[in-house]
Amino acid sequence: MTLSFNIDDTIVAISTAIGESAIGIVRLSGKDAIPLSDKVFLSPKGKSLFDMPSHTVVYGFVVNKETQQRIDEALFTVMRAPNTYTKQDVVEINCHGGIIPLTNTLDLLLKLGARLAEPGEFTKRAFLNGRIDLLQAEAVIDLIRAKTALSEKVALNQLQGILSGELRGVIERLKLLCAKIEASINFPDEDIDFIGNEEILSELKFSVDSLQKLSNTYYSGRYFREGVKVAIVGKPNVGKSSLLNCLLQKDRAIVTEYPGTTRDIIEDYLNIKGLPVKIIDTAGIRDSEDLIEREGIKRTLKAIEDADLIIALLDCSKPIEEIDKKIIGKLSDKNLIIMINKIDILSESFNIEDLRVDCQNILEASVLKGIGIEELKDKIYLLCTNSIDIDAMNGYIICNLRQKNSIDKAILSLREAVELVNRPPSNEIVATLIWDALNALSELTGSVTTNDILDSIFNEFCIGK
Repeated sequence: MTLSFNIDDTIVAISTAIGESAIGIVRLSGKDAIPLSDKVFLSPKGKSLFDMPSHTVVYGFVVNKETQQRIDEALFTVMRAPNTYTKQDVVEINCHGGIIPLTNTLDLLLKLGARLAEPGEFTKRAFLNGRIDLLQAEAVIDLIRAKTALSEKVALNQLQGILSGELRGVIERLKLLCAKIEASINFPDEDIDFIGNEEILSELKFSVDSLQKLSNTYYSGRYFREGVKVAIVGKPNVGKSSLLNCLLQKDRAIVTEYPGTTRDIIEDYLNIKGLPVKIIDTAGIRDSEDLIEREGIKRTLKAIEDADLIIALLDCSKPIEEIDKKIIGKLSDKNLIIMINKIDILSESFNIEDLRVDCQNILEASVLKGIGIEELKDKIYLLCTNSIDIDAMNGYIICNLRQKNSIDKAILSLREAVELVNRPPSNEIVATLIWDALNALSELTGSVTTNDILDSIFNEFCIGK
């Protein structure tokens, strides 16, 4: 593997957010992390970082020893390889959290020979040095970005290697299977029954089933990782903004009795049983000559296109109108909930059958009176998680498309192998297909990978992590 940087360089970065805070951390990693840090360390008691035991903290000052200028009062944490995040020597300098002390400390270390870390380079070194695999590296950024306690739990399970362990189990079974098949190919005259077709089929089907269960968790896992986009749509004045405010339990959108009040997209986050939901209030859809309202409707249509789930709101205090039919018609291929609002003032002339819609998710509600809101939350959670029990899955959940693609490639090869088991001469091809599956799974964990994959993953990270 060719790297775009030297893993032996000593890197440095500010690892906390820039701004005013109680503390800020400047982090170094590499063979010269301790010598470089010692060059800026001044101890009131004459101590040296070279003498500090691993994983200890010492008080002192950050100093430019050429000018004797004190930059900041700080705590220096010394961590010696290999028991560190990167498996290299690491020093963390806890400065005051202002921009000036942090940047001055960083600049001084750069002048002394450290290199500014690339985005995610500390975690990349942890991966390249074998401390974590690629699944765990991806979990680091998921943990940082987690929006709810449950999405944090999913990321933490993956960071702890639970998913990696499950995949390693499948990989080891496939390796053993392949070894037995290849032995039967290479030693056909030996009076040894290495493996029969029934055992081959049983092992292949077991692996396919295990991997398919993982692949099926992708959409739910992605929602826990990225959040689910839910757009509220409907004609003007059906209660979309009221529904947004009711879900968020705050006055986020302006509500009036006049149609067309909402002319732009309004977004906010909602936590539904640990599922992060971006709820989107949209402009009412109707024919309009107003230029601003037409632009709002255009943005509504774009929100519909991008949404993972649509809540189509209907006003049952009036008969079904042609615009209602047009709106529902546009949503036939979407993940859809139809919510019938204002049931407290239900009109006798309202008939849902007039829509001729094939939708299993129809709820009745009165947003004004809070009726049906909890049922709506339950339905959103159910549709987006497929009733996955995070605890029952023990952390065996995949969260991004790269992971799903690698697993699906492996499944495809193994299913092809299943079809060929009883078609002689097949064992050579079956063994090749199993190796194809193993290579796909190795890309997943990172034991076989490319610079393109690494760059796409670690470029998501902030500098300093």
